[in-house]
Amino acid sequence: MTDAVSLLHVPALTDTAPYAYLAAVAPSARLVFTAGACPLDAEGRTVAPGDHAAQARQVMANLEAALAAAGASLTDVVKTTVYVASAHRPDLLTVWQVVRDAFGDHDPPSTLLGVAVLGYPEQLVEVEAVAAVPTVG
Repeated sequence: MTDAVSLLHVPALTDTAPYAYLAAVAPSARLVFTAGACPLDAEGRTVAPGDHAAQARQVMANLEAALAAAGASLTDVVKTTVYVASAHRPDLLTVWQVVRDAFGDHDPPSTLLGVAVLGYPEQLVEVEAVAAVPTVG
């Protein structure tokens, strides 16, 4: 986690949630908003049709690449929204585990949603993020 991001756990709320309840951004930080990272390869094809975990790994790799283009990394992320095209909770939990593993000890607030459909053929997973990067100078 950078000096631009402070993740806050709330003692009055349950500690069973595997993420911070709040994130605060330093006034001197520059905010970075990503589009939803999708499970697409370099040629624009959806990878691993039918495999939630494999798509989540591709999504996280693509998210890291997008953040890097803005001078940010996963440890700069303030909040995520994770979309899973499924009505089955085990599918959501499978994706969530991949996302959490990618973040390691950095546990930004997040929302996990089951949705009916996503934008690309055979797409099962999408993750969007907000990051904060310290400004220079």
